[in-house]
Amino acid sequence: MEKDLFSVAGKTAIVTGASSGLGATFAQVLASRGANVVLTARRADRLQELADQISRDGGTALPITCDIGDGAQVKNMVTKAWDRFGRVDILVANAGTATDFGPAPECLPEAAFNEVIQVNLTGVWLCYREVAERMLRDGKGGSLIGIASVYGLSGQQEGGAAYHASKAGVINMSRTLALSWADRGVRVNVIAPGWFPSEMNPGLREPAFARYIQSRTPMGRIGNPLELAGALLLLASDASSYMTGETISVDGGWNAGTGVPRMPDELLLQRWSR
Repeated sequence: MEKDLFSVAGKTAIVTGASSGLGATFAQVLASRGANVVLTARRADRLQELADQISRDGGTALPITCDIGDGAQVKNMVTKAWDRFGRVDILVANAGTATDFGPAPECLPEAAFNEVIQVNLTGVWLCYREVAERMLRDGKGGSLIGIASVYGLSGQQEGGAAYHASKAGVINMSRTLALSWADRGVRVNVIAPGWFPSEMNPGLREPAFARYIQSRTPMGRIGNPLELAGALLLLASDASSYMTGETISVDGGWNAGTGVPRMPDELLLQRWSR
């Protein structure tokens, strides 16, 4: 039996969208476990702040600004990461946007739809492609982790059509790539978070909206970002060496009932009294 099956010590991980929110948490978790972390996003100042914090905590981080929707920038970022650390073992494709929430679907402009797809789906593909091509070339394998959403597994009335499509796309694209690369040691899996506080979920700061989400989450609460650490370390480490093409929901039970609300007390009482 392995002494520490979940170890990522000495490995190198790229985390996209690392300037805030879940991406910053993912980077800190990996760095705290001994991984070299490449931080990438568009906001250089935020990346540098996080890199400095990781360094003060005894970790190693390299900040590289990159718009993942731009293939040339992604290629340049991955090249810099490989040159600095020798290779990349882990990719956490976390960067995303949800700018299509708000307008009714029939009022969503084409440009807004395309922007979400470019970042959330095409951007993940570009990162997968650049990292996997090098992993396949050197024959040492690796772990690619896409960050989707429970909304990639189900629909939502008046939801963001592009966001839902992009996250579902990440899940099925990851399955296809997992099958394509499985025999060469490159694993591709997905984490589908439920509701966690982040810049993409500003509505959770509104008490009424937070209560609404809590009422539809079987555990009755919003997640703590560190509660994603277990799934992250599982997929990033050799603990998942025989897993590929899988999607793990971390959502307080949301996906098990696809967000169906708890039955009102008066109906429950009627059932219990029978």
